[in-house]
Amino acid sequence: MEFLLAKYNYWFYILIMMVGFYAMISKNNLVKKMIGVSIFQAAIILFYVSIGAKRGATIPIIEHGHDAVHHIDPTAYINPLPHVLMLTAIVVSVSTLGVALALISKIYAKYGTIEEDEINEQLTDV
Repeated sequence: MEFLLAKYNYWFYILIMMVGFYAMISKNNLVKKMIGVSIFQAAIILFYVSIGAKRGATIPIIEHGHDAVHHIDPTAYINPLPHVLMLTAIVVSVSTLGVALALISKIYAKYGTIEEDEINEQLTDV
């Protein structure tokens, strides 16, 4: 039980992820579905940023000098790779959201609604 309580941040990310997943699968409104996708993506980004952090560690900048290179302790540094990858993921998620909202706008212009069940009814009537 103590192990589960020690990892409270992971439970928080799972909770946020499930809120986004619930919005994606339960809502009929396309904008609400996209908000759910954005919440889901934010939870994943927070998770990856948190696994790159380490208590008591510092940024991975090595000082110049002859002795500094030979006495490097890799456990004293934060891994920058998850942070860098998540910057890319943020850009991709914003771009995806922009394209999806543009498509939803076109869907509204064509069908007069953004409710998924109403669009399906109009498609089956054709």
